[in-house]
Amino acid sequence: MGSTNTGSAALEQQSTPDQDDVEPPQRGFFGRIIDALSPSETSTDGQSAPIQGPVRAVLGASTHGIANLRKLRVDDVAVPKVEITAVPITIGKDELVEVFRENGFSRVPVYKGTLDHPLGLILLKDLALQYGFAGASGKFSLRKMLRPMLYAPPSMPVGVLLQKMQKERVHMALVIDEYGGVDGLVTIEDLIETVIGEIEDEHDEVEGALWKEDPEGVFLAQANAPLTEFEQALGVTLRNSEEDGDVDTLGGLVFLRLGRIPARGEIIPHESGAEFEVVEADPRRIKRIRVRRPGAARRLTPAEAKAAVPAEAKAATPVVETKAAAE
Repeated sequence: MGSTNTGSAALEQQSTPDQDDVEPPQRGFFGRIIDALSPSETSTDGQSAPIQGPVRAVLGASTHGIANLRKLRVDDVAVPKVEITAVPITIGKDELVEVFRENGFSRVPVYKGTLDHPLGLILLKDLALQYGFAGASGKFSLRKMLRPMLYAPPSMPVGVLLQKMQKERVHMALVIDEYGGVDGLVTIEDLIETVIGEIEDEHDEVEGALWKEDPEGVFLAQANAPLTEFEQALGVTLRNSEEDGDVDTLGGLVFLRLGRIPARGEIIPHESGAEFEVVEADPRRIKRIRVRRPGAARRLTPAEAKAAVPAEAKAATPVVETKAAAE
């Protein structure tokens, strides 16, 4: 009997792999981003530690985007209320199909009376599976197809909402203010774009060249222009620090230098003498940037031009008077 127990124990020991030999399950893309937000990614002094390992591998050189998840709030990336596409609970099937067709969305919020009384989400997939697009099959009931909606305060960190979306498997959230009214809308695509840049799908318009140069040597560039290639075209080194080396796009460099999304029209000087002017941006991302080489003349803004006119006119007046007096 003793030998039998010994043999069973030996067999059990052989059939049980060591913990070190067991490979952990592969983490998906969202899981790796969530890992970057976990306490393990912070140093002992509470400061954010450099991102390494699988997170670094999946995000490549765009790891500065992880900082967005820690720094940005929901209201920094939300679509304003006036720009939200939503439908009333009383909408008919044909009208609802037209809303999806015109906007190219896969889901829209549903409300009762006004958007400040949201009821949930309607997914294009659910509508197609239930009714199709050729015609109604039975009485149309939008309420039966509603899915739950997430709600978030404006001050919630972007990373926290991303974790919540992943846990609840809901990819859209309404931003609710302190009075219970709707303040904006955020999708999971908006949150991911704060990390990896703009995501283009079949509904997005294709951009032209990443940059173009005018006769005066001033560049108008897309924010997603590869920084290495743009530096070669500009003839100026823009990455001058070890931290800059983590950036791979022009927009990423501007964001890193400021630590925030700049406003449209904002001018950011570079130590090389070059100058960045933000031509197009929204609360979520930089879109287009005007770049001037060192020494290139900058055109005056309308306000600067208006302020300069009286001084020039005043300076010219004595000259005219002197000539008239001489005659």
